[in-house]
Amino acid sequence: MNVLRRNNVHVIGHGPQTLLFVNGFGCDQSIWRYLTPAFAEHFTLVLFDHVGAGLSVAAAYEPTKYASLEGYAQDVLEICDYLGLEQVYLVGHSVGAMIGTLAAIAEPERFKKLLLLCPSPCYVNDTSYYGGFDRPDLEAMLAFMETDYVGWADTFAPFIMGTPDQPTLAAELTHSFCQTNPAIARQFARVTFLSDNRQDVGQLRIPCLLVQCAEDLVAPPEVGEYLLAAIPDATLVTLPISGHCPQLSAPTETLNVLESYLPTNGSRLR
Repeated sequence: MNVLRRNNVHVIGHGPQTLLFVNGFGCDQSIWRYLTPAFAEHFTLVLFDHVGAGLSVAAAYEPTKYASLEGYAQDVLEICDYLGLEQVYLVGHSVGAMIGTLAAIAEPERFKKLLLLCPSPCYVNDTSYYGGFDRPDLEAMLAFMETDYVGWADTFAPFIMGTPDQPTLAAELTHSFCQTNPAIARQFARVTFLSDNRQDVGQLRIPCLLVQCAEDLVAPPEVGEYLLAAIPDATLVTLPISGHCPQLSAPTETLNVLESYLPTNGSRLR
């Protein structure tokens, strides 16, 4: 199947450098809509949907391939190869940040810098690491998703968004979850929340910006500190906001941070 159709790839904007956006779980490329107008004047933007989400081709889903995050990273590399992309600035959100990291470890020559929003290499707590969730709680959440996907979306979207003062954002995330193929989403959630990429992140040799939120129940501050110590060339910025989707809840603050890490030829991105 044509890669562009499979992943509903869109290329917009114009500029000598390319920004490639990698969505988090349950989201499609519209999650970047508050940032893309500012970037499109200076960069070529590549946006896509993971298989099973948005307007991707759900029939392209292969259970074996997507049984790990490496399968999603392979899609990122296939898109880069099809479009002939080199020296890419990759912007990844949540599990999309880790998918982008795995892609950059596999083919570092394709990437210039990684800009990662609310990344986490492991969501499960253990004796020497705080990822935010105890294993039984995650298993209970995944079981809830298996039995009542819509009910799960209604319950967990506000938890993930973390912005009770902006209920429309939680409603939007709920809608996005419900637009995702439920069977694929359930498997992707299991892969996302039970993956452990702590041994991988130390292999990253690309300069990396880590952007975390001061209050994030999904990727708490301890995770950012862990990644800062584990990644050889990393910079950590903590936004003084709550939630797990700052590109929606605090787009101006998010844009300011990303802008400071990108080449703009001396011009602002607004």
